[in-house]
Amino acid sequence: MFRKSLLVLALALAAAVLSAQELRRVENIRYTTSQDAYAQERCLLDVFWPEGAKDLPVVVWFHGGGLTGGDKVWTPADLLDGSFVVIRANYRLIPKVHVRECVEDAAAAVAWAFEHAGEYGGSVDKIFVSGHSAGGYLTDLVGLDKHYLAAHGIDADRIAGLIPFSGQVVSHYSYRKTLGIGELQPIIDEYAPLYHIRPDAPPIVIISGDRNTELYGRYEETAYFWRMLRLAGHPDATIYEIQGYDHSSMADPAVHILKDHVRRILLNR
Repeated sequence: MFRKSLLVLALALAAAVLSAQELRRVENIRYTTSQDAYAQERCLLDVFWPEGAKDLPVVVWFHGGGLTGGDKVWTPADLLDGSFVVIRANYRLIPKVHVRECVEDAAAAVAWAFEHAGEYGGSVDKIFVSGHSAGGYLTDLVGLDKHYLAAHGIDADRIAGLIPFSGQVVSHYSYRKTLGIGELQPIIDEYAPLYHIRPDAPPIVIISGDRNTELYGRYEETAYFWRMLRLAGHPDATIYEIQGYDHSSMADPAVHILKDHVRRILLNR
């Protein structure tokens, strides 16, 4: 029995190595037409796809970092297992730009996915948007405030699903800081996902870490976000609290929830 278990483990490891070898990538594609030097530096994305991919779901991923830092390499490893075409993007950061431009960059990256995902074996009818922390905030705003994607001629409702990991849903604290407002004094203005609640938004899967260790009451924020979506009549809004995981560590287990819901959403179409 012990030898059999070792054989199973060895086969699983071999399959994982093979999968990693077969995963293709192209890095640092510029997704903006802006000639601004900072945009040229930051508005870059990477694409990962399995060899021979065809009609795969696509996940556009935005990193965290409080809108003031971070990099696209901050991507959960389990997301890069060949289940999806993964497009991970950098974006410009506060204080060098206004929060509006952070969201505009995220929308431009999603628009790029709609235009180019098919070249890498992805389906433009199966594009999901996700991200952790600041990336979750960008996920929500791009999907809920339709004007950002409309600037690229894309209806935000074409997104197959929004899956924010621990995303701020009041106006982001880094943006509030530029207004002289503290981290614990929430406001809700046009830069808050809560401001743009609508019943006809794409399916949304809201995930937070443990309410006792999350950042600035993030679980309670997202719980209110979920409740308001439901009260507004949104037919497909789901919420998870990953107990025992704090703001930073929740991203890895959240990937498993993402995978389950991508399958569910596509199956229920």
